[in-house]
Amino acid sequence: MKDAFIGAVRDRKKVRLTFFSKQDGRDLTRLCAPMDFGPSSRASDKSDRFHLWDYESDAVMHTLSLLPAQVKCIEVVDEQFDPGEFVTWPPKWIVERDWGKYS
Repeated sequence: MKDAFIGAVRDRKKVRLTFFSKQDGRDLTRLCAPMDFGPSSRASDKSDRFHLWDYESDAVMHTLSLLPAQVKCIEVVDEQFDPGEFVTWPPKWIVERDWGKYS
């Protein structure tokens, strides 16, 4: 899963993600843009996580930061994303990529 995710980051491919939502108490499936893989700067637990932009979120924040144990399935879909849709900060990515000015 991790390798497919990192490939999707580098290729700017959207993913269909199925994960266990702690908030909802059940599995959810969402269309997302994979952003990065590694520890979260916001969490006290520095375990590696999948970081994604959730296009189908009903919340104000559209980012997901999921521990690998929460992720059930990552399917890379044949649809590209534009990082300019969601990158509004000076990024410091963990996974190397060529996203132009969003790298």
